[in-house]
Order: sequence, then structure tokens, then C-alpha cells
Amino acid sequence: MGVEVVTFGCRLNIVESQVMKRHAEAAGHDELVVVNTCAVTSEAVRQARQTIRRLKRERPDASIVVTGCAAQVDPASFTTMPEVAKVLGNAEKLEAASWRGLAAGEKAAVGDIMTVRETATHLVDGFDGHARAFLQVQNGCDHRCTFCIIPYGRGNSRSVPMGAVVEAVKRLVDNGYREVVLTGVDLTAYGRDLPGAPPLGRLVGQILRHVPDLPRLRLSSIDSVEADEELLAAIAGERRLMPHLHLSLQAGDDMILKRMKRRHLREDAIRFCESVRRARPDIVFGADIIAGFPTETEEMFARSLAIVGECGLTHLHVFPFSPRPGTPAARMPQLPREVVKERAGRLRAVGAEARRVFLATQVGTRQSVLVERGDVGHTEGFALVRLPPGLSVGAVVDVAIARHDGEALIAA
Repeated sequence: MGVEVVTFGCRLNIVESQVMKRHAEAAGHDELVVVNTCAVTSEAVRQARQTIRRLKRERPDASIVVTGCAAQVDPASFTTMPEVAKVLGNAEKLEAASWRGLAAGEKAAVGDIMTVRETATHLVDGFDGHARAFLQVQNGCDHRCTFCIIPYGRGNSRSVPMGAVVEAVKRLVDNGYREVVLTGVDLTAYGRDLPGAPPLGRLVGQILRHVPDLPRLRLSSIDSVEADEELLAAIAGERRLMPHLHLSLQAGDDMILKRMKRRHLREDAIRFCESVRRARPDIVFGADIIAGFPTETEEMFARSLAIVGECGLTHLHVFPFSPRPGTPAARMPQLPREVVKERAGRLRAVGAEARRVFLATQVGTRQSVLVERGDVGHTEGFALVRLPPGLSVGAVVDVAIARHDGEALIAA
């Protein structure tokens, strides 16, 4: 049956799953299932544990290896599961030696992630089953938002040198990829640990300058307060840099933002969106927003609802607040779960309406679309498009938009 990798969570995990799959296959493993976990919410951890049990029922002869952020933060919760053969930490999972010696040593091989200083050796040349390529250029986070467990799963911020990134993009383009997505835990912190501290905008400029055959370069989630001047200039002037930014907003109320230990206030976010939209009118914004953070009143939550319109957000990732053990927010006065869920539902409804309004503006236009699996693709602004059958996966095509169904655009 070979090696199967089940991935939870972020785009960074997609990159690392590909690395692990290749290491495991090179080590000669067969009947192996790798579960790459996420720790961002307690629900993500619950789903991972549920999946592990299901996989063992479906493939009783397979060995199950658990890794990822949840395994790094709380390895004991997985080593005690009888279905699990091995637990690997976030650093260990990317080392070829871990997969060659999988059966050796203790059941858990999880080191101190805070001692890891490099992230330059895990660039890959392709992605099974994906039309776009994800490129890890940064890992870890030096910030300590009060709700977030991820720094303890990922370690401190570290960046891939620019030259290595450019060479990796060249290889991806040579292998047929028409879109590359730069990923990281705190992407806009890129370069601070490198000689000369080159910012993310400089990296973007180097990629576009030295890889002229790359049609589409995209950024994953960014922190707007960290956006550098070179990045803003690239967004405004580089048409091959896609007009789509996913913002790490988290809330729309200043007091909640302070209690989250975020580095921006609501007016900073609104001003950023207005400024970028003036420079690039076709820009599309998405955002992460948490509903039901501890101490959030109805008035505070109303400001998070309002910021969707004030920033012109067109798609939301809504997270019902989930207390993560070990974080300061877990020790704050919690809201009743039914209140958290109800607010998350209202926020999703506002987001869905914003998406419908945005999609309506795209009807009657022509859009450049990257063709993906299942006769679907995404525009430059990352709107989902349902395409006619028969198009080549991985191609960039120009299509007319006939209508929308509230979730996606429909090509003529």
C-alpha cells in the first residue's frame, strides 16, 4: 500500500508532508501512514486523534507515525495511543535519518524545537496532487500572542536564504508549476535572522526578477503591521504578484487585540487595507478572525463583525476561540461555549454575505484561472471557479464568468 500522509492544518504542513513522504519512501517503508497534526485549536487535535483511530481500523497492518504541532506540543497524548507506532517532533520529521531509523529508540522522538536555528534544507521540487507549489521560506514565530500555542510547536523564527529560495522557485517552474505560494508561520518576519536582514519584499523582488518565466507568485497569510515598504511596492507594481492577501487580523476590537497581545489596532488594519487598495484596486483581502475570545462583550464582538465591511474582506477563516493549555488566554475568564459558537456562526454568516457580494462583482468579467483538481480553479484574487471539463490541470486559462452560486464563480 506504500506511504500515505494525512495532513491537518496550514500550508506549511502541506510542504512538510511532501518532505516526509519522500524521506519515508526513500527509506523503503511500506504499509506506513503518517498523520501530520495541527495544534491551533483543541478541535484540530480531537480530529487528529479520531483520524488515527479510524486509520488503524481501516489499515490494521499499517504502522502509524504521528507528527506535527500537536505531537510536538504534547507528545504524551499520542504515545499513549495503542494505534500509534512512533511520534516524531517537528524537527525530527524533516530529517531523513528519522525515517531510516524509525523502529529504533523510544516511541517518541521529540526534541526541543526552540534550539532549531535553520530551515533551509527542506525545499522540495513538486507536490503530489497539487496544481500549485507551496514553498516554505520561513518557519517559527518570535511573537507570543496570548491565544497561540504554535510558537511552542514551531520554535523561533528562522528564514531560508534568498538564493536558496530563488533556486527552488526556478526548479518548480522547470517542473511545470505555474503558481508558487510562499509560506511560513510568520511570513512577514522573513529575513530578520539572515545577514543584512532582507525583508519579505526584497525576496519577492528577487524571485520575480530572476525567475521571469513564473506567471503567478502568491503569498500566504501575512501580518499587515509587519509589511515592509518593498513588499508594498511589489504589491502595487508587480502584476505577477497575485492581488490577494490573507491577513492575520484575529479581532476588530482594540481591547481584545491588546489582550491577545497583537501588534496592531483596528484602525491600523483599516488604514492598511485602504492604502493597499488605492495602490492596487483589484486587491482581494481575506482574514483570520477569532470569535468569543475571553472577556469579549457583545459590543466588542460587534466591532469584529463591522471590520469585515470596513476592511472590505471577501473571505474569512473563522475560529471559535479554543483555550490551548499553557497559553495566557486559557487562564482568562472564558465565555460559555454556546456563546462562542453562536458568535462564530454570526461571523461566518457575515463572511458568506461578503463573499457573495464580491462574487457578484466578478460576473461578466474575464478571469485568469489556474486549473486544479476536479474541474475547478482559482482566479488571481483567489476566487474559486467551477470550470468546464477537459482543461489541463496546472494550466493557466482565461475564462468568461457567467454567474456565481454564492460559493464559487461559474465559467461560461
